[in-house]
Amino acid sequence: MTGTTEPVIGIIGGSGLYDIDGLTDTVWREVDTPWGKPSDALLFGTLAGVRCVFLPRHGRGHRLSPSHLNYRANIDALKRSGVTDILSLSAVGSLRAELPPGHFVIVDQFIDRSFARQKSFFGEGVVAHVSVAHPVCARLGDAVEGAARGLGLPLTRGGTYLVMEGPQFSTKAESELYRSWGCSVIGMTNMPEAKLAREAEICYATVAMVTDYDCWHPDHDHVTVEQVVKVLHGNAEAAREVVKSVVPNLGGERALCTAGCDRALDNAIITPPAARDPALVAKLDAVAGRVL
Repeated sequence: MTGTTEPVIGIIGGSGLYDIDGLTDTVWREVDTPWGKPSDALLFGTLAGVRCVFLPRHGRGHRLSPSHLNYRANIDALKRSGVTDILSLSAVGSLRAELPPGHFVIVDQFIDRSFARQKSFFGEGVVAHVSVAHPVCARLGDAVEGAARGLGLPLTRGGTYLVMEGPQFSTKAESELYRSWGCSVIGMTNMPEAKLAREAEICYATVAMVTDYDCWHPDHDHVTVEQVVKVLHGNAEAAREVVKSVVPNLGGERALCTAGCDRALDNAIITPPAARDPALVAKLDAVAGRVL
C-alpha cells in the first residue's frame, strides 16, 4: 500500500444516535453485503467537504438488540462504501466513581465477554490471525480528544471498555468483578465491531458516553429511566458536536495510517493461495481484496 488516500469517515451511532446533523448532499442508500443485511440503510453525505457515511448501529427506531446485530455486514458495508476511518459513538455504563453520567471516555482497550456473535470474516478456507493488541487507532483518538476538549466536554483519555453479551445488564457480582479487573466502562456493542474493523483494515476509535453508573454503585437503584434518557439525549447532542468538530480535521489526502491500521492484513493470512476456498475469497472482496 503506497501513496495517499482520501479519507471517508464512517460514523456508527449507538443508542440515541440515529442521524447526524450538518451533513449535506445526503442520501440514504441500501448496501448489500455477502454477510447479509447491515442494521439499516447507510446515510451518505459530506461535512465540511469531507465524505461521510453514517450507520445507526441498532437501526432507526432501535429495532436490533446487541446480540442480533450483524456486525460483519455492518463493517463490510462501511468498507464497501469506501470508509477509511470509523468513529464509534457508544452509550455505556460507568464502572468508576470518577466517570459520572455525562462523561466521555476515549477508550483504548477492550475486554470481550460477548459469546453469541460471529467475530471474524475469516474461517475455514481462508484462515487469518490479525493483531488487536492495540484495538483503537491512536491517530483517530488524538483527533477526537482534541475536538472534545475544544468543546469543553468532560473527558477522560484512555480506559478499558468491558463488552458484555446482554441484553440483560450485569449482576452486582459481575459489576464488581469487572471493576476489580480495572475496567472503566461497560457496554454491549463494541466487540466484535472493533475486531472486524481491524480485519477490514479500517481505523477505529470509540467515543464512550456514560449514561449512568453500573449496578456496583450504591445510588444505582435510585436512577430512573427518565434520568438515563435525559443523559442519553444530552450525550447524543454532544456527540454530534464532536463529529462536526473532528471530521474537518480528518479530511484531506493523507499517507498511510501511522498506527498501521490500514495494513493489518499484511502478514495475517496463513492459508496459501492454492488452498483457499474460492467462495470465501469471493465474500472477502471488500474486506481483504487488497491482499487477496
